[in-house]
Amino acid sequence: FHQVCGPFIQTDRWYARPVRRKRKDIPSHLDDLPPTMLKKDYANVPIINSVDDVVRRLLSLEMASQKEKMKIKTQQLVEKVRRSPSDNGSSEVQVAMLTAKIRTYEEHLQRHPKDKSNRRCMLMDIDRRKKLLAYLRRVRYDTFENTCKQLNIRYTLPPPYSRRVTKRWVVKKAFCLKVFQEARKLKAPERLKQRREWQARARAAKE
Repeated sequence: FHQVCGPFIQTDRWYARPVRRKRKDIPSHLDDLPPTMLKKDYANVPIINSVDDVVRRLLSLEMASQKEKMKIKTQQLVEKVRRSPSDNGSSEVQVAMLTAKIRTYEEHLQRHPKDKSNRRCMLMDIDRRKKLLAYLRRVRYDTFENTCKQLNIRYTLPPPYSRRVTKRWVVKKAFCLKVFQEARKLKAPERLKQRREWQARARAAKE
């Protein structure tokens, strides 16, 4: 074929096709939702029990999108930690909502590790959740423990603040201490005078 058609026409070369690796099935935190469960908007509708099976399947999680499943999962997490049925904005509820979002971001980034926008959003939500958990730990420790237990969150304490000691920092600190001591010496007579006035007033009030 090459000799008949001339030297300028090359023969076809059959290259081996690259073998595509099968992606591993990444477990999702939405897998525990039963497919027969109804969507959030149709769960409390009275007429839902009288519809046929086809309509019921369309309104169930079997045909639902990721967003609709996320609503159900977020509601389940919120129900575990909320203080009362009308509680929609406490710190525990905010932690539950952020936890659902963070787990969704983690699953997405396992499939698409180069998605920098979602990684940035996930890190921002993790930082917000850390601040809320630190507030709960400081104000209501029992609620903090219950929230971490119910939502399966492992909380780690932030590292203590440490600063690298440099020659410039040591000189600056010594200078600031010297200025502070000199200022105290200058204000010492005025403070002594005020103290004597307060003592004189206290004696006069006793008499």
